[in-house]
Amino acid sequence: MAKKAKKSAQKVSAAGPRWDWTEAELKNMKTLVKQNTPTRLIAMKLKRAVISIYGKAAREGVSLPPTNRSPRD
Repeated sequence: MAKKAKKSAQKVSAAGPRWDWTEAELKNMKTLVKQNTPTRLIAMKLKRAVISIYGKAAREGVSLPPTNRSPRD
């Protein structure tokens, strides 16, 4: 007899597992954006991929700070 798996916040897609954003994570991301925190650092602090930060920001209408790099890099 097979046991049913418990439901979690993880969703599986063709690209891999996806975790739902909590209200606290979203609020934290918006706070970090207002502080002009680089996107890579936001991703590290929230323990998420950089691409997920870009995607969530776009869906929420949040404008991320530009990359502070020299034009010669």
